[in-house]
Amino acid sequence: MPRPQTPRPAPTGSAVAGMTMVTAGAMTASLASYLLHLPASRWLGPAGYGEFASLLAAQLVLAVPALALQTVVARETVHGSGTEALRRLGYRCTALAAALAIVLVPVVAWALDTSLTGAFGSLVTAPLLVLLAAEQGLLQGRGRFAALSVVLAAAGIAKVVPAVAVLAVGGGPGAALLAGAVGTGIVAAGAAVIAGRGGDAAAVPDAPRAPGIAAVLRASQVQLALIAMTSLDLLLARMVLDADAAGLYALGAVATKVAFWLPQAVGVVLYPQMANPARSGAAVRSALTVLVGLGAVLVAGAALCAPIVPLLVGDAYTPVQSLLWVFALQGACLAVLQGGLLSAIASERTSLAGVAWIGLVVEAVLMTTVASTVQQFVAVAAAVAAVTATVVAVLAVRAAGPAVRNPA
Repeated sequence: MPRPQTPRPAPTGSAVAGMTMVTAGAMTASLASYLLHLPASRWLGPAGYGEFASLLAAQLVLAVPALALQTVVARETVHGSGTEALRRLGYRCTALAAALAIVLVPVVAWALDTSLTGAFGSLVTAPLLVLLAAEQGLLQGRGRFAALSVVLAAAGIAKVVPAVAVLAVGGGPGAALLAGAVGTGIVAAGAAVIAGRGGDAAAVPDAPRAPGIAAVLRASQVQLALIAMTSLDLLLARMVLDADAAGLYALGAVATKVAFWLPQAVGVVLYPQMANPARSGAAVRSALTVLVGLGAVLVAGAALCAPIVPLLVGDAYTPVQSLLWVFALQGACLAVLQGGLLSAIASERTSLAGVAWIGLVVEAVLMTTVASTVQQFVAVAAAVAAVTATVVAVLAVRAAGPAVRNPA
């Protein structure tokens, strides 16, 4: 249950300015990620790229505690928890993520039919992302969006550039992912310095004690439901489809990732307001409205840009050209779903994630019993994402309650 705390006022900076700054950082990271997928798809070939993409998906699932930790740290910063206590929480979560990664290496290698080296290179990044997330949460909760933008951009670049360099000299998926992990660790250290320069804005004499790992676990199951929905289709494609078809699906899914991650600044900037009961109603409505509008633009853009895909990645990927708008629709719906689930974490109503878990089960059943082609896989993924996002958005708006007008 929410603790009886008095939230610190939301940052007074313009929300539009904050979104612009965070979008710039997120777009830089997304562009870097795209530049990783482009050479990887060419140099590894469809089969090798399918392995690479599935390992990235597994990495994202294990990094769920990082996403959860950032939201918890940001929320508790708004509520007045001290910085050092929140950092200690981050260290504990990092240690747990590292232990879990070690245990899961052979499991992931077996499930995805990859080498142990490849699985290790993928999963070792997860604890480093958790460490980085604590610092990002501090910046987000304080409304320091310019600094957060720099960290987001640096994290994307530092993760991608070393990986591309390894691929360029003939390294495999595991070696490339391990190089990206080193870059992530360097940025995590730098982010701590940046967050420290802003002063301990949360360290006040009567600051409540920071939450424990249980709070992060509650948020993690919400984030896990979301990330599982963004990754399940790629993982099942690797298991159900043949190697070439899985590679084709993985490339098409780049459009899903772009449509999902590009609008993330909306949730990042409005999340501190979602955590403030006096502003949560208006913030949730604003976030979902903007996400739906941006999603429509991205789907239309994917349809218009589809003809140039073969020119960028080669004729081998022509079969997914006509499906790019469907992949983008899936990503846009998942972005709306993310907005609704973020509001659930902000208000500590994490039971809302149950809807996403139901959607995940439905998607898994349909993909393993009905879908057997790339077209069928993406159709199922987009349809389930759309229905799930709609239900969660409606429930999130109702839970947030009416917007409260602050007195002048």
